[in-house]
Amino acid sequence: MDIEQLKNRFKEFAIQVILFARELPKGTEYKIIQGQIIRSASSTGANYRAACRAKSQADFINKMKIVEEELDETMYWLEILASLYPNCKKELTPVWKEANELLAITVASIKKARSNK
Repeated sequence: MDIEQLKNRFKEFAIQVILFARELPKGTEYKIIQGQIIRSASSTGANYRAACRAKSQADFINKMKIVEEELDETMYWLEILASLYPNCKKELTPVWKEANELLAITVASIKKARSNK
């Protein structure tokens, strides 16, 4: 997968999370989680794009670590939603799968960058 394809995949992931979050119930607790999950999911793509413009290998690794953290946070909010709102598991599953795949790609990229230092 090339850089542009991965940029697009991160963007599509953010859109997928936003569309999922729109369908959450309207309670206060869901509104808070909705904001958190949208911020963390959309941050993954923004930070990946920043990593693509890194000034050094160390800068790339640092930016990719942020991508990793934001993906992990998104997955945390998905876990919370799965517990609070069991009816959403069907819609949540593809979002979780994509987050997990992007996380694996991110971790592999960090490992490769570290070995190339």
